Amino acid sequence: MAMAGGAASLAAMAAMGIPTECRANIPDIDIDEMTREEKEVDVLVVGSGMAGVFAAVKAHDAGAKVLMVSKGRLGASGQTPFARGIFSYDPNRAKVSLDQFVDSVSRSAMGTNNPVFTRQMAEHSKARVEELKSWGFFDSPFYHKAFSKPMAERKIPVMERVMLTHLIKEDGKISGAAGFSLDEAKVYFFSAKSVVLCTGAGGFKPNGFPICDLTHDGTMMAYDIGAKVTGKEWNDGHPANLEHPAAVYDQWGPMLQGPPNITGVGVRHDLGVDLNYSIYVNGPHKTVSGQPPFAMKPLAGGPYRPDGFKQNGPPSGGRSEGRRKGGPGGGDHKPPGMGGIPSGGASAGMSIHKSEGLVPVDASGASNIPGLFAAGDALGSYMAGGIYTQVGSSLAGSAVQGGVAAEAAASFAKNRAMPKLSQKKRREVEAEILAPLKRERGYSPAWVTQTLQGIMIPNFVLYIKKERLLSAALAYIEELRDHHQPMLTASDMHELRLAHETSNMILNAEMKLKASLMRKESRCSHFRLDYPEPDPQNWDAWINISKGGDGVMILEKQRFDRWPD
Repeated sequence: MAMAGGAASLAAMAAMGIPTECRANIPDIDIDEMTREEKEVDVLVVGSGMAGVFAAVKAHDAGAKVLMVSKGRLGASGQTPFARGIFSYDPNRAKVSLDQFVDSVSRSAMGTNNPVFTRQMAEHSKARVEELKSWGFFDSPFYHKAFSKPMAERKIPVMERVMLTHLIKEDGKISGAAGFSLDEAKVYFFSAKSVVLCTGAGGFKPNGFPICDLTHDGTMMAYDIGAKVTGKEWNDGHPANLEHPAAVYDQWGPMLQGPPNITGVGVRHDLGVDLNYSIYVNGPHKTVSGQPPFAMKPLAGGPYRPDGFKQNGPPSGGRSEGRRKGGPGGGDHKPPGMGGIPSGGASAGMSIHKSEGLVPVDASGASNIPGLFAAGDALGSYMAGGIYTQVGSSLAGSAVQGGVAAEAAASFAKNRAMPKLSQKKRREVEAEILAPLKRERGYSPAWVTQTLQGIMIPNFVLYIKKERLLSAALAYIEELRDHHQPMLTASDMHELRLAHETSNMILNAEMKLKASLMRKESRCSHFRLDYPEPDPQNWDAWINISKGGDGVMILEKQRFDRWPD
């Protein structure tokens, strides 16, 4: 929020006609010397976090030829490195039955969760945790070594620092993907019988949170070829320190110093918009409250919390195994992100874990595009609904869903011939990938991103929603989409990455605003000041988004108790 003013000033400069945002583009690389490389694989796993590693391992174990491609580094990119608790449901030790657990999550989520995925996560969580133990996952705060162990044992190839920008569909089915290297002037084409997206979620690169490289790449690639997307109206509410919002390590560093722990059953109703509403009504806090923001007393007219889910402390997640004094979640360690004066918006642009992403057509994580699967935060499974309900379930859900989706993808690939990407499609895709490098003049990704942040991050747009402000913000975003995005420029491979990430953030912003306008009620982490009450009669439904034949964004309802048509 502290940085939004600077970005808004840039937008104001643009409105006054000051031409600092537009520039001549002088590439630092010779585009004519770009090289190309092609690969063929049964199952292409995109992403190298918790979902990705289980997807690669389980697809391989199912007999498929697997390749993992990641924009980052195995076990050290996306949200996985910052996750420190993983849920494990042991029916022999839990004080509640599996049915009781699923029912409790559904009550906290106010019906917004998909109980099929809630149950799936709990049923398989213990087995995935046991595998992680055998890899050494709980022995170190760094995950690269643990994730490398099963990959090396199976000789599964991993391509790191390759950004995929396009999924390719031919004859109605997924046929592969394309992207480029971040370190050399090279374009890659991958022919694949099936694809598992484990690309995580994304945001608008705000300050105060350690996640800055997630920009909904996988979701937007899938949307572009006709996949349905869901969950964009929900909002993650991780806080930051208002005094030093960019000092990420000062706020979250202590949590990252110890190894992960295992959390037991502890259903909650956390990380909605309580803090944002408090600041909206009363202004920023002046002093340290001594209480974590999610334990603050609710204000009149603010977000509704279901009975039985009142919180009085940090989200420890109930019983935790292997805690140590001063370590994550235990002893005298202060809750991360709660130091100083708390402020919302640190993860602006991100939805609730597992609520946004590709719409599943069944429990395997299959999308409406044959051969395209998703898992983890790339799958809109609504495992916990529109609110955080179980600490550690996000990491567990990624592990479980990665394995489930991979086995289904391997089965899909088994009897399918290797797709052949047509030369026409290759030329079209490569032209779109390299377009920012070839433009002679246009807008830098950094300037467009700052303008986007100034429009979207203020809490009275994204968190405290009203129709007039949502519509006003949408008008600005549509201007970025129609005029600035087609003129994004890049001078090298790093800036080419930024150009494609900025495009994805613009599309995500449009989705979030349109879904927020459509849902005329308040529930969980979606709060409308002009529609402050839940409306189960009209809104016991998820909102799915798809791309129409004319390129126009289509929004439709899917009832909570049904799979999509």
